[in-house]
Amino acid sequence: MPKHIIIDTDPGIDDSLALLLAVASPEIILDGVIAIHGNVSTEQTTRNALAVLELAKASHVPVFKGCDVPLVKESLLSPETHGNSGLGYAQLPEAAAKPKSAHGSDYLIEQIMSRPGEVTLVAIGPLTNVALAIRKEPRIVQNVKEVFIMGGAIQHAGNTTALAEYNTFVDPHAAHVVFHSGMPMILTPLDVTYECIFTKDDLNRLLKIDSPITKFIANSTRFYMEFHDEYQSIDGCVINDPMTLALTFMPEICDYQNLVVDVDISTGVGLGNTFADFYNYEKKKPNMKVAMGVQPRMFMELFLERMEKLALKIT
Repeated sequence: MPKHIIIDTDPGIDDSLALLLAVASPEIILDGVIAIHGNVSTEQTTRNALAVLELAKASHVPVFKGCDVPLVKESLLSPETHGNSGLGYAQLPEAAAKPKSAHGSDYLIEQIMSRPGEVTLVAIGPLTNVALAIRKEPRIVQNVKEVFIMGGAIQHAGNTTALAEYNTFVDPHAAHVVFHSGMPMILTPLDVTYECIFTKDDLNRLLKIDSPITKFIANSTRFYMEFHDEYQSIDGCVINDPMTLALTFMPEICDYQNLVVDVDISTGVGLGNTFADFYNYEKKKPNMKVAMGVQPRMFMELFLERMEKLALKIT
C-alpha cells in the first residue's frame, strides 16, 4: 500500500532531487508540496517546486506557498550554496501550473485532520510551516501518521555555524515547537546525510541517458559540488533531502536510536544547535527516533536507479 506523503520544502538543489525521487518512487503517493523560505525566498521556492514537478511530468501535484519568514529571528537565505535561483546553474522555464490559494499550513492541517493516521509529512526545509500548523490546530500532533525531518547535527559539526545545521538554524524556534510537540518524528541529521555524497562518477553514470532530467541534475549539482569543494573540501555534494525521503519507504538504509533531542534557542554561539541527551540525565521520554548510522551506497544506488528510470521516461 503506497504511503500518502506531503513534502514541506525549500527547493534548493537537493530539495529538488527529493521531489524527483518522490515522483520516481511507486511506494509513495505525493499528495502535495508546501514551499517554505530557506535556501531562497518563499516566492522562489514556490516557483522552483512548480518547475521541478513540471520537469518530472507531475504538474498534477498541488503546490502551496507557506511562510515567508521565520517565527522569531531574521531570515537567512543561502545563495552561496544553491545559487540565486536556488537551482544552481540549472534554468527551468516558468511552470504553467500556479500555486494553490490556500496557505501551506492550512493545507497541512486540512489534509491531516481529514485523513487521521494516513498522512506522512516529510519536512526537508526550515520548520516554520509545521510549527505554525501545530499552533493553529494542535490536534494534528495526534492525527499525523509520522513526520520525517531533515535537520540538526547531533554528533557532527554544523554546516551553517560551528554547531548548527542550516534548516534548524534558519528557524530554531520553529524546530523547538515541533521537537516538543509529541509528533511521531524520525530525524535525519548531518550525522547520516553527510555520509551520502553524490560523486562525479554518479553524475557521469546518469549522463549516459540523454534526458531533461539528467541535464537538470548535472546543471544543478555542478554548482552544489563547487560549493562543497570550496567550503568543505568535499569531492562531490551531499544530498541530504533525498535520503530523508527515501527513509519513508526504505528505512533499512539507516540505524536508529530513540533519543531525547532538543534545540538551543538562546542567543549566542549555540543558537540552532541540535543536541541529544544520550544518557538521559533528566529521565525524559525520548521524543524522536534519530538516524545515527547509514549505508550510504545502498541509498545512492536506490537514488541512481530511480533517476535512471525517470530519465528514460522523460527524453
